[in-house]
Amino acid sequence: MLPWLLSGLGLVLLVFAGDALVKGAVNLSLRIGIPALIVSLTIVAFGTSAPELLIAISAVIEDAPGIAMGNVVGSNTANVLLVLGLPAMMAVMHTSGTDTRKSFLQMLAATVLFIALCFTGVFVWWTGLILLAGLGVYLVSAARAAMRHKEADDEELEGADPSLSGKKIALYLVLGLIGLPLGAELLVRNASIIALDFGVSETAIGLTLVAVGTSLPELATTVMAALRRQADVALGNVIGSNMFNLLAIIGVASLIGPIPVDPEFLRFDLWVMLGASLLLIPFVFLKQDITRVWGAALTVMYLTYVWMVLH
Repeated sequence: MLPWLLSGLGLVLLVFAGDALVKGAVNLSLRIGIPALIVSLTIVAFGTSAPELLIAISAVIEDAPGIAMGNVVGSNTANVLLVLGLPAMMAVMHTSGTDTRKSFLQMLAATVLFIALCFTGVFVWWTGLILLAGLGVYLVSAARAAMRHKEADDEELEGADPSLSGKKIALYLVLGLIGLPLGAELLVRNASIIALDFGVSETAIGLTLVAVGTSLPELATTVMAALRRQADVALGNVIGSNMFNLLAIIGVASLIGPIPVDPEFLRFDLWVMLGASLLLIPFVFLKQDITRVWGAALTVMYLTYVWMVLH
């Protein structure tokens, strides 16, 4: 029972520490004069992916690379099937009125690049640099698009609070910087123990328990977006999160140490991740809404996938 409790504690620490780090870093950056656009494209984007990044780095250091790979692939699958499926069962997401075609195609390109690199058998420093170069191209493209539309401003920036004092900013930064590695260490170590106890692989635990846990912030954001009828936020959140998972998480973690690719990924899990991404085509290109029926179908698909991974 203790490993489950400690894993849960690790997840809670990761979620709250990630939020604290984003809030502290955003307000510090704005305080010292960094433009809101740059902050939104870098600090907010990386900060919300900080739990996954710290888990991946911790997994490599703890010699449990299966958890790192499982977390990324499992999170991307969960983001499409579960994070869009569950909220759609509560309220129809009117994605027919949104335009996410360009970012969706970029996500597909990142997915194909990631799968191609998986066939090298192991992620090492040079494959990591390829992924990070892809991330750089994406960030430049996003910056140009934002400059054209002038959508980013201080009021819309996640975590921005002009009234926040210097002491509170420092406190948020300290809490984030301490809580993230501590939470990742707790989660990775105890997830490995759970895998051993249940006779399943670390990869399977990464694909399920760890992946769902680190997708909880995205799920909470998407539920609120669906209830507020902000389908563009919901869909954009999932696409952006998947891009960062593929390019930044494994890209950075593979600079810390090699990440072998379990042959089972090449046979099954990567194709499920790609298939889940392709399921977004009707909502992105054919102007379909994510109805309650679609939501139920996506959720059932995810539960079926988890059952197959664990059996």
